[in-house]
Amino acid sequence: MSLEKSEVDTISRLAAISVDATEVDQLTAKISNVLDLFQRMEAVDTTNVEPMSHPLDQVQRLREDVVTETDHHERYQKLAPAAEKGMYLVPQVID
Repeated sequence: MSLEKSEVDTISRLAAISVDATEVDQLTAKISNVLDLFQRMEAVDTTNVEPMSHPLDQVQRLREDVVTETDHHERYQKLAPAAEKGMYLVPQVID
């Protein structure tokens, strides 16, 4: 898939990216190459391929789900300027 210079200009304007006029030709070629790669990848038949969670056959080590910190909730609530029913009260900022 080949892009035109005008399309690159439009894309850069929509993305709010400043592209120098001297870089437009090079950028057009690079983006066209990426889009060509995507087109070739779409053509590959992946019907019987199962999705992988990781490209290498690795198992993720998980830690035990245990509480490691002490609960300071009540102490922090006492320090707050305003708290009620376990929640911090703040001034309303949106009408």
